[in-house]
Amino acid sequence: MALENWTPRTELGKEVIEGRIISLDEIFETGRKIKEPEIVDRLVPNLQTEIILIGGSPGKGGGDQKTPTRRTARMHRSGRRYRISAVVVVGDGNKYIGVGKGAAAENRVAINKATQNAKVNIIPVRKGCGSWECACGESHSIPFEVSGKKGSVIVALKPAPKGLGLCISDEAKKLLRLAGVRDIWSKSFGETRSRVNYVEAIFDAFKKINRMRTGEVEVAEATEPKEAAVE
Repeated sequence: MALENWTPRTELGKEVIEGRIISLDEIFETGRKIKEPEIVDRLVPNLQTEIILIGGSPGKGGGDQKTPTRRTARMHRSGRRYRISAVVVVGDGNKYIGVGKGAAAENRVAINKATQNAKVNIIPVRKGCGSWECACGESHSIPFEVSGKKGSVIVALKPAPKGLGLCISDEAKKLLRLAGVRDIWSKSFGETRSRVNYVEAIFDAFKKINRMRTGEVEVAEATEPKEAAVE
């Protein structure tokens, strides 16, 4: 649905369309939950989208060729029924990042669902320079070491000095670039071939950064407003 034809269904959406809320930061500061993707479309017009390659098909000469979607099948009396899954990352390349999953009977519908869910799950990105090798004070990496977990996958993210780049897998680079992180070290454990869990573990690490208390002002997390901060 086009943004100009959007009719808000929540109180937060009405405040946005009336101009009483003009940025996502105001929403995160109050801990309110975003339930309409159009809110993000209106407040972050320069939002970028990346599709995570979670599927695979046999390639020529062996090996797998990565695909944007994953197809699963279930047997019924009438025959096989297929379901398409997709994972999408959204971000503005600086302050916000979101990850969403979607499933449907068609590729296009699954990707669209994942995109809408990623917008609803958007969170602020807390950056810094926590590397002892650099200590430049700029926001090119993360402020401290943190790890995220999803399923059997654990991903540890470590601050890196300026100019190092993203020392992480290609699919994870999509998420970090949209988050505005330019330098990072990483280490992973578990079944990292599951790219869905791998990306969600990294997203979980960013959530934990927002919940950590430091000498700076704590960043409110819209997705989990009532959860206590980790000491």
